[in-house]
Amino acid sequence: MTPQSAQSTPAAQPWWREAVFYQVYPRSFGDTTGDGIGDLAGITARLDHVAALGADALWLSPFYPSPQVDAGYDVSDYCDVDPMFGTLDDLDTLVAAAHERGLRVTIDLVPNHCSDQHPWFQAALAAGPGSPERDLFHFVEGRGEHGELPPNNWRSAFGGPSWTRVTEPDGTPGQWYYHLFAPEQPDFDWGRPEVLAEYERVLRFWLDRGIDGFRIDVSDALIKDTAWEDTAGGFPNIPKDDASGVHEIYRAFRAVMDSYDGDRMAVIETGAPDDIVALFLRPDEMHLAFNFRFVKAGWDSDAIRAAVDESIAAYGAVGAPTTWVTDNHDTTRSVTRYGADVRLEGEYVPGSTAERPLDDAALDRGTRRARAMAVLLLGLPGAAYVYAGQELGLPEVVDLPLDVLQDPIVARSGGTSRGRDGCRVPLPWSGTRAPFGFAPEGTTPWLPQPAGWASLTAETQADDDASMLTLYRALGALRAAEPALRGGDVEWLEQTPTRLVLRRTPAAGAGGRALTLVVNLGEEPGALPAGELVLATAPVDAGMLAGESAAVLA
Repeated sequence: MTPQSAQSTPAAQPWWREAVFYQVYPRSFGDTTGDGIGDLAGITARLDHVAALGADALWLSPFYPSPQVDAGYDVSDYCDVDPMFGTLDDLDTLVAAAHERGLRVTIDLVPNHCSDQHPWFQAALAAGPGSPERDLFHFVEGRGEHGELPPNNWRSAFGGPSWTRVTEPDGTPGQWYYHLFAPEQPDFDWGRPEVLAEYERVLRFWLDRGIDGFRIDVSDALIKDTAWEDTAGGFPNIPKDDASGVHEIYRAFRAVMDSYDGDRMAVIETGAPDDIVALFLRPDEMHLAFNFRFVKAGWDSDAIRAAVDESIAAYGAVGAPTTWVTDNHDTTRSVTRYGADVRLEGEYVPGSTAERPLDDAALDRGTRRARAMAVLLLGLPGAAYVYAGQELGLPEVVDLPLDVLQDPIVARSGGTSRGRDGCRVPLPWSGTRAPFGFAPEGTTPWLPQPAGWASLTAETQADDDASMLTLYRALGALRAAEPALRGGDVEWLEQTPTRLVLRRTPAAGAGGRALTLVVNLGEEPGALPAGELVLATAPVDAGMLAGESAAVLA
């Protein structure tokens, strides 16, 4: 079979092309103050845990000042730290401590929208129709005799309409403003040069503080079709093709990052098809893009292979590495997805049909499959993203009480969706009862932790050779030692509905040996190919790999 090039280059390539990024959700990582909410000092205190996984970089979800309507993705000040998380000094301490451990630090950037409490939007409300202040957002006259109807039928990604009508300074009903997400998150008008100038300032603010890169939220949605015509299904018309002005925005962002040393970088979030994603990854635009193909593939041989082949081909065509992702703060945790045999759908907020806790058999199945997928996640060419708690094998908490749910999706959907809080429950670090070392004893975490997590704490798993944590540490060490697991070529040796076998060959000049990855998707054991067993996610007996497991061979 013909090998497929992953466009990897040896030696002096930028660090981000093959990096493992570890995503921290600050609210849920470590609480040092006892208020039940994680903070920056709590992240600093756990950096050794991250380094022990073989990670190369952190990705911090938002810590900016915010009313917290959407867990910090409604930003009121892009150049500061919300007091609930600490101070700018705390962030500087975190960055310095991470750099001492060889960890880069990347942070969220939210350019599509801001908080309705942002000074710009408050000024727009006060200034009234036709003002320069309103030009920075999408204020539009309504339809109907008195403007009482929204400008079009577009729907919010969180449910409900994408339009909210304001009361004008004189007290009369007035214009409508557009928001792709919640009403408290008005979208910027990126057709205005002032918006780009402001974000260039924001980028420089953080780059000057030593930040190594950015994860750009909802990156492909910045440009809207301002003809505001109705669409089938109410889906927003957001141009992303080569003619879209969105690409000029990212060329400007790239120029700012390239003006700094240290290979500063950005990864974009987009659920667009591969060919559109590739447009954002041309050499003068962004560096990486989240690849959600594994998130949506499920436990399916054809879908997994297609994700690998099509992603490598599309990204490689523009000289970019792909990324591999199975979990993040917006998606049902993979243990639950694999255990319940569900797939995620959706572009900006993937949903799931998992509605009840897994029984013991399903939890075991989901854990086995998540262990096997970790081999592909960390064994394919390019970069990989690991979401905090993934390395502990945490399942989704799908039975959180309704009165603790905070995701705006819950209210916007009329209660038909339980939102994303189930993957954001604070991590269990140690001990036998909540808060499991997440916070000082006696603290009530912002979301309740299941009592059953006592067996999943990092402390419990650290000395267990069969634990998920031990597996991730072993895979991280193996990836660091074996160039073939970071770059080079992918050659398929076998594919059946229950089996995937692929050879990983190091890039020319990278050194190291070829390795073979074997994934047994079936429930029954399967024979391993000839070779030296390097790692397996389940015991190997007489050359037979257990069902729903994976192995690495030399």
